[in-house]
This record gives sequence, C-alpha cells and structure tokens, in this order.
Amino acid sequence: MTVTVTRGDEDADMDACSGPGSGAESGKRPEGEPGSGVLIAFGQQLKLLRLRAGLDRTELGKRVGYAAQSVASFEQGRRIPQPEFIDKADAVLDAGGLLIALKKEVERAQYPPFFRDAAQLEKKAVELCVYDSHIVNGLLQTEEYMRAVLTMRRPLLDEETIELRVAARLARQEIFSRWPAPLLSFVMEESVLRRPLGGREVLRGQLEQLLLLGRNRNVEIQVMPLDREDNAGVDGPYTVITRKGGEQFVYMEVQGRSNLLTDRDETRLAAARYGIIRSQALTPRETLGFIEKLLGDL
Repeated sequence: MTVTVTRGDEDADMDACSGPGSGAESGKRPEGEPGSGVLIAFGQQLKLLRLRAGLDRTELGKRVGYAAQSVASFEQGRRIPQPEFIDKADAVLDAGGLLIALKKEVERAQYPPFFRDAAQLEKKAVELCVYDSHIVNGLLQTEEYMRAVLTMRRPLLDEETIELRVAARLARQEIFSRWPAPLLSFVMEESVLRRPLGGREVLRGQLEQLLLLGRNRNVEIQVMPLDREDNAGVDGPYTVITRKGGEQFVYMEVQGRSNLLTDRDETRLAAARYGIIRSQALTPRETLGFIEKLLGDL
C-alpha cells in the first residue's frame, strides 16, 4: 500500500525531516502549523484554566519556569508548548489531567501533517536506513544548516513556521540518545557535502557535526563519491524504517508530494536496493577521512 500526501513545498530530507507550504500566500495557515487546530484548542484551554486560577501570564510563567511571552504564544496557538511545560502547567493550574490529555496531539502538531505518521514510526524504529542526494538529512543537520535550508524555501516561509520546523528537527535528534539505541545508517551523495548552503562557515559546522555523529557506535555515515560509475540510488532519496518485529516502511518526498509505502514487496525491494547503495559507497571509516579532508580544504 502507498499513502500519498500532497503538500505545498517539499522538505527533501525525510522531514521532519520536514515541510508543507506556509500558507502565507492565502493568509491562512495549514492545519498543524502554529495558530491552527489542536494548538488553538490547547491554548484556549490553557487560558481558561489560568484565568480560573486567578493568575496572570507573568505569574504562571514564574511558577512553571517560562517567560510570560512564551505563555502568551502558547495560549494564542503560535508556538508549540514543550511536554515539560504541559506537565508543570497541569499541576500548577490544578487541571486534573486536562492539559496532559492533549499532550500527545500537541506533540504530533509540531510536525507538518504529511510527516506525522512517519514521525511516529521513526520514534519507535529499531533501524533507519537513509539515502540523500541533495541536502544533509534533517536528523544530521546543525541548527544553522536547518535555518539556511528553511530560509531558502520558495514560496517563502514566515519566521514562526521556520522556528517551528527548527524546533521539530532538533526534537527528532533525540533519537541519537535513545536507549535501546537504534541502528542508524546514512548514505549521502558527495555533492551534498560540497554544497555550501548558508555559506562556508555553516558548511564547516555541518561537516564537523557529521564527524561527531559518525563516531557513535550505532551510527554509520557513508558518502557516495561522484566518480562512481554504478549508483543504485539514481531514483532519488528515501528512508527505510524498521520497527521491532521486522515490519518495514519506506518514506519518500519529491516536489510537493510525500509517500509512505507499506506494501511488503515494495518495502523489501527498497531495503535490498539500499543494501546495494551502501556497498557502492565509501565505507564509514573511509567517509570520516573524506569529511576530514573536505574540512581541511575549506
């Protein structure tokens, strides 16, 4: 089975790794962006509970450790509240679990609608196999690289949407500290590492981050050299997600569309193709040396 979601702009890195259209051209935010749906409902509930408790935003902020401006943004549905804020606010406002009951849906709202199912699969994955051909995958990106990529979107994204997507990508990177540690494999084209998106200093920081992450025992990063005469990845980037028990899913994005493949035959073929891609790329050890050389040339 293939699930296809059409959206306004692509985020070519499995995103979260991450991006439908901003809706700015129509003046209306898409569902799941700041100021919509579940975020507005949560904000209204938070405000009602705060007023019932007789607290202004400054006082509530002090009690939960957040600025009054942040509380205002949460109440207005312009920012996604962190899970710890929800827990603390529920207790301080004596909400009896009303805010906590919305926590799961609020968490889902940090991702664009097209990516939410894949994000939930990613959180429970025991193995991720990622192939990228244009930009560094969102799970590997530095914050500076994220902002550079998101700022380049056309049509332009507004600042609130950019901040939301940066926060969502950073949250996804908790996968590197998760235990039991999932097996994470990334193969990217050499051109990805040579493209100075955001400038040379941004690229330098990104290459340094790749070196750090690539030394983790559960992470393998490989580069597909430009001089390879055989490349099984010519059909474009994709991610194979494996859950406990061996069930696999394949996530892909291209030009305004995202696909989540669930058919067993399709996912098995995609996994096999990824194995070929890995065999054609530099080994993880060779890749670290390659990245070090790129850094020396900057």
